[in-house]
Amino acid sequence: MATGAVVDPYRNYNFLVEIDGIAQGSFMECSGLDATTESIEYREGGDNVTVRKLPGKTSYGDITLKWGVNPSKDLWTWRKQVIQGNIQRKNGSVVVYDLANSTEVARWNFVRGWPVKWEGPHFDAKGKDVAVETLTIAHEGIDRAT
Repeated sequence: MATGAVVDPYRNYNFLVEIDGIAQGSFMECSGLDATTESIEYREGGDNVTVRKLPGKTSYGDITLKWGVNPSKDLWTWRKQVIQGNIQRKNGSVVVYDLANSTEVARWNFVRGWPVKWEGPHFDAKGKDVAVETLTIAHEGIDRAT
C-alpha cells in the first residue's frame, strides 16, 4: 500500500562543482563519486562450510570533471602546482539543484583533493564539437551532506 506523495528523482544535468578558492564556470560532466569497502574473507576454525566476510579498508574513486575550454586557467594552475611538486590539497563539493535552479537538493563533499591528471582537448579540423578539458581529482573521502 502506497503512502505519501510521489517524489521524482533529481536530474543529472543541474549540478555545480565547488572547489576551495577556484571559481570555474559550469562543468559538462562530473563522474567518480564512489566509495568501496573491501570484503575480507575469513574462515573460522570448526566451521568448514561457511566463509565469514569482514569489512576491510574503504577507498574512494577519483572524481573526473569535464568542461568546455574557456579563459579561466584556475584548474590548470592547480594541476601545474602538482607538476612542480607543490601539492595544494583542496576540499570541494558536488551540488545538485532543483529544476528551477534555485534550491540545493543534494550535496556530496570531498576532502583533501588534488589533481592527479589533466587532459587537454582533442582537436579535429572537420569537427563541430566543443573543445573539452578533463581534470581527475584524487581525494581522501566523500560524504553526502544533504
